Amino acid sequence: MKFLDEAKVYIQSGAGGNGCVSFRREKFIEFGGPNGGNGGRGGDVVIEAVDGLNTLIDYRYQQHFKAQRGGNGMGKDRHGANGADIVLKVPVGTEVYEEDGETLLADLARLGQRVVVARGGNGGFGNAHFKSATNRAPRHANPGQPGEERTIRLRLKLIADAGVIGLPNAGKSTFLATVTAARPKIADYPFTTLHPQLGVVRSDDREFVIADLPGLIEGAHQGVGLGDRFLGHTERCRVLLHLIDGTAADPAAAYRVVRHELDAYGRGLSDKPEIVALTKADILTPQQIKSQAAKLKRAAGQTPLVLSSATRQGVEEVLRALMQVIDRARQEDAAARQPA
Repeated sequence: MKFLDEAKVYIQSGAGGNGCVSFRREKFIEFGGPNGGNGGRGGDVVIEAVDGLNTLIDYRYQQHFKAQRGGNGMGKDRHGANGADIVLKVPVGTEVYEEDGETLLADLARLGQRVVVARGGNGGFGNAHFKSATNRAPRHANPGQPGEERTIRLRLKLIADAGVIGLPNAGKSTFLATVTAARPKIADYPFTTLHPQLGVVRSDDREFVIADLPGLIEGAHQGVGLGDRFLGHTERCRVLLHLIDGTAADPAAAYRVVRHELDAYGRGLSDKPEIVALTKADILTPQQIKSQAAKLKRAAGQTPLVLSSATRQGVEEVLRALMQVIDRARQEDAAARQPA
């Protein structure tokens, strides 16, 4: 399945049905009176966050969605049927914007959350509605109101507990494949992942979701390489795992490049808790590990963890460190939701 995190769609809610002008006509009943029914209400356009989706690829192939029109009223006091709603199913974490891409309409951050983005038109009143003591035989009815139509933008920001960041070939995809059942592309030549990968980590009988984000390079915030397109997915992460290639000539410089891109992007990314780890320890000597870790510590301001995804050396320590931060963040969120 292809990954698509942005989509532009046209939506239109259903128009209301027209009211009916009708009179009761029965044998031996001379003045039957009006009996025209009301028109039905048009269907709404609803967006719902559902489980089992992690891409907006469905909206690559269909961009127009129209809800059902309400039925017209009929004689014998028969009201028109309401139009059926149309539900657009999106992954959890989808944001809904106006066509300008800046005005936020809704943020579907919880499973099952629904939002009405276009309301159906009301049905028109039939002539039976207008009957009164002074107007015994009204001969007019209301037309149904038109539905709303608009163009909206859907933008997906993956909801993951931990996000893995780093330069290309820092070992992010290999780490994800080691700790989860995800199978990102891994090869023995330099390349970068082209779209985010999600996986579920099970450690010490607990679970959390981790995302491998495409490699940043210098100048990404200015559009170099893949740019900062996928940095939005880190906004919802509780903690960042910053992987540094242990075989790099200058691990401190590699660390600073990515940190500069996070700072340039803004939106609170530079303030998120960060765990720094030196990768590919299996092909380094103890002396090289010590030297590289010392350089990285001076740049990051914290002692880096050392791991090897190939041999699983240090992997559990990294997962426990991530889990510790995630647990603390979950407790803080739970406390914030408690009524005062």
